[in-house]
Amino acid sequence: MTRLAVIADLHANLEATLAVHADIQRRGIPDIWVLGDLVGKGPRPQEVVDWVQAHAGRVIQGNWDARVAGASHRPQDLWPRSRLRPADLKYLETLPFGIEEGFGGLCWRFVHASSRGVFHKLYPHSSLSEQLDNFAPQPAQGLMSYADALVFGDIHETLLLDVEGRPLLNCGSVGNPLDSVLPSYLILDFSAPGYAATFVRVPYDRAAEVRAAEESGMPFAREYVAELMTGAYQKRKAKNLDED
Repeated sequence: MTRLAVIADLHANLEATLAVHADIQRRGIPDIWVLGDLVGKGPRPQEVVDWVQAHAGRVIQGNWDARVAGASHRPQDLWPRSRLRPADLKYLETLPFGIEEGFGGLCWRFVHASSRGVFHKLYPHSSLSEQLDNFAPQPAQGLMSYADALVFGDIHETLLLDVEGRPLLNCGSVGNPLDSVLPSYLILDFSAPGYAATFVRVPYDRAAEVRAAEESGMPFAREYVAELMTGAYQKRKAKNLDED
């Protein structure tokens, strides 16, 4: 494998997922890795889980996947849970935490939110010590190596930082981008010494996705639609509903 498409935070947005998939196919990229949050927020969790199981080479768990599978019982967890098959909920519950693989002579680590846990966020403004800690071994999470490069999702914003010589990359969000209204994904190319990283933005049929949300009966449809149309996070107006 010399080229890899890395996607994350699909959030049950089928229209965006299919548009990104079509772009990946057009570019002839042979493998797709999904860094969590298949479900939550959007109107079509079953269809997106089906797509991931059919097309992704590697998949890890996101915070919304854990919540929908049973880690919490908020309205926005219960609604997609009721629309998934028991086998799909088990699939989400048992997804691995992270991936460590060697590419181009470097140890690459792929996680959802951070190396410390699916509910522990890593931000561009996190302290240098916290950023460096995310490259260190985390035996409790099954991450046994000292990573040379780290790729993650969760914050819904594309990112490329140098952390004392180690690349820290966020692939952005397919289904719920919060730095644009266009889905994003990351292409990693290892065909030459070292690596090349390319961020891709893809247009999609937002009107169709908005219709699906409005007709679904899902909770917080208004906030979801506002995020799709503006690329700005909409805080949910209820207790403990501040998890992206």
